[in-house]
Amino acid sequence: RAAAGDEAEVAEPSELAEPPRRRDDRSIEAVVVLGDVTRLKAQQAELEQLLRERELMFNLSEVGIVYLRGARIERANQAMTQLSGYTVPELTALDAAELYVDARECVDFEARIAEALRASGRFVGERRLRLRDGSTRWVQVAVRPVTHDEPAPEDPADAAPPGDLICSFVDVDERHLARDALALQAERTRAVLNSVLVGIVTIDERGIDWMNRSARRMFAGELTDFVGESIAIVATPEADHPLRRSDWLERLRDGQSETFECRLRGRDGREFWVVGNAVAAGDADGRRRITFALLDIERRRQAELRIGEARASLQRVIETAPLAIALFDAASLRIVQLNQAAAGFLGHASDTAMGATPAQLFDAQRAGRLEHWLRAAAAAGETAQHDWQGDVDASSPRAWDLRISPLAAGPGAAGQLLLVASDVTEQRLAEQARLQAAIAQREVLVREVHHRIKNNLQGVAGLLRQNAERHPQVATMLTEAVGQVQAIAQVYGLQVGSHGPLGVAPLLDAIAQSVQRTFRREIRVEASGVRHLLPEAEAIPVALTLNELLTNAIKHGADDEIRCRATTEGDAVAIRVAGRARLPLGFDLGKVRGGVSGLGLVRALLPRRSATLTIRQQGDDVVAEVVLRAPSVRLDG
Repeated sequence: RAAAGDEAEVAEPSELAEPPRRRDDRSIEAVVVLGDVTRLKAQQAELEQLLRERELMFNLSEVGIVYLRGARIERANQAMTQLSGYTVPELTALDAAELYVDARECVDFEARIAEALRASGRFVGERRLRLRDGSTRWVQVAVRPVTHDEPAPEDPADAAPPGDLICSFVDVDERHLARDALALQAERTRAVLNSVLVGIVTIDERGIDWMNRSARRMFAGELTDFVGESIAIVATPEADHPLRRSDWLERLRDGQSETFECRLRGRDGREFWVVGNAVAAGDADGRRRITFALLDIERRRQAELRIGEARASLQRVIETAPLAIALFDAASLRIVQLNQAAAGFLGHASDTAMGATPAQLFDAQRAGRLEHWLRAAAAAGETAQHDWQGDVDASSPRAWDLRISPLAAGPGAAGQLLLVASDVTEQRLAEQARLQAAIAQREVLVREVHHRIKNNLQGVAGLLRQNAERHPQVATMLTEAVGQVQAIAQVYGLQVGSHGPLGVAPLLDAIAQSVQRTFRREIRVEASGVRHLLPEAEAIPVALTLNELLTNAIKHGADDEIRCRATTEGDAVAIRVAGRARLPLGFDLGKVRGGVSGLGLVRALLPRRSATLTIRQQGDDVVAEVVLRAPSVRLDG
C-alpha cells in the first residue's frame, strides 16, 4: 500500500513472487513484489508525444517531403501532393522515376545524387518535376540518407549505397522563369544596342569588354580585335585626347556621366569626329565598368548642312510664293518676319511693317480684330481660319482667307504665330456669281414645277366633275374630292409667284374663293393684320383642313352666309369658321373616327403638337376653330 498522498503507478506482478503456501491451519499465504515503473511510463509518453510532433511536422510542412525506400516512395506529405498533383496513395504506388521528365534525365540526376551522398552525405540540386497532368515545374531537391547506428567504413568507397532516403522538394519554377526572363532581357538589350546607330563601348579594369555593331563598324574591326585592349587604341595622337585618360573608373561614380568631343581613328585609317558620353556603373558581380556612347558627328554636320540648304530653299519659296506670310511674336504681337506678298496684305512696305504691331498698321476696328485672332490662336494652340476684308485702296476691296498657326517655343507655350493669307477675291466673286445663278435657276424650276402641278391638279378636278355629272350616285363623294384637289392646286398656285413660306391670309382667301366657286355660296373672309407664315411642309395639310371646314359649313348649315375669320394670338393664329347650323345631340369631336374625308381627315392632317381643332355650338351658329402654333406657323419678320 503506498504512503498517503503519494501517487504511484500500479505495479505489475513480479516473477519473483513466491507461490502461495498452505499452513497447517489450512490458510493460504502469498508474497507479492511491487516494482515502480512510473519513469518508464513517462518516457513512453514523451516518445509518443515526439512521434506525434514529428508526424505533424511531416504533414504540415510547406515543403514537399518524400520518404524513399530504394526506388519506391514509402511516404509523402500533403505539400508533395499539392506540388505534384498526385494523391498520397498514388505517390506510394509510383516508381520515383515516373516523376522525371524522361529516363535519361532520371539516370543523370540519380547518378549525381549517389556521387554527392558518397562524397558528403547529402545532395542539393535542381531539376524538373513531372506533374500528374504531364506538365513540368522546376524544383530544388535536397536528399539525405536515413541515418543508422552502423559504424562508417574507413574508406568512403567501401560504403554501401544508401537505402532509405529523405527527399525535400521546393518549388523554384518562378525563380527559373525570372532567371530566364533576365537572360532573355539581356539578349534583347544586346540586340537593341546592336541595332542603334550610336557606337556603344564597355570597358573595365582589363580594357575593352564589349562593343556593339555600330562601334565595330566605326572602328573598322571585329570584337575579337579589341577585347582586352585599351580604348586609347582608337584615339588620335593628341596627348590630351579624352580616350587616353586612364582614370575614368576613379573619376566617375556610379551613375555619373561626362561628355566630350574628340577625333577617332579606325583600323582602316579613317579619322572622324565624334561626340561622346561616358557613364560609370557597377554590375551585379561587383565589377565597375565605363560605358562610352560615341556618335559620329560628321553625319550630323552633313545633316546640318542639308538643313541649312533646305532653310535657304524654303526662304526662297516663301519670298516668291503668292501667299502673304508673316511671323508675329506671340507676346508682343510684333512682326518679326514677312515676305513681299505680306507687305501687300498689310498695305505697308516691308521695312515699315517689320517690327510693327497690328495697331500700327490698321485702323482700330481691324487691328482689334486681328489682335484678338492672334491671341486666341496662341491660347488655343491650334490653327484658326478667318475671313479678312482688306482694302488696298477705296476702289478695289479684297477678300483674304486668313490662317493663324501657333509655333511652340516650349511645352504649353507659343513663341511665335505664323499668319498665312491668300487672296481669294476672284474665287469669292466667282462663287457668288455661281450661287446667284444656281438660286435663280432653282427658283425658275420650282415655279415651273408648281405651275405644272397646279395645271395637272386642275385637270384632275375637271375629270372628277365630269364623272360626278355622269354618275349622280357618287356625285357627293366626287364633289368632295374635287374640293380637296382644288385646295391642293391653290397651294401650288400660290407657290408659283412666291418665294419661301406661304402667308396664312393669302392661303385662307384662295381656299375660300375655291370653295365659293364650287358651291356658289358666299363666304366672307376677314384676315386683316395676320402676318403669319406657313412652312412648305404644312401648307397642304392646312389648306385641306380649311377646305374641309368650309365645305362642312356649307353642306350642313343653313343657306346663310358663311363667315371665316383669322386673328392673331401672340405667336399663334386662330382661324374660325362659323355658320348657322345645329350640332347633333351629344356630339364629341374626340369620338369621330379617322378617315379619308370629313372631320376624320381634318384630325389626321393637323399636327398634333402644334395645332388644335375645336367645334362647339354658339347660339344658332356652329363654330369650328383651328389654332396653329409654332412650328406650324411663324411671324413674318
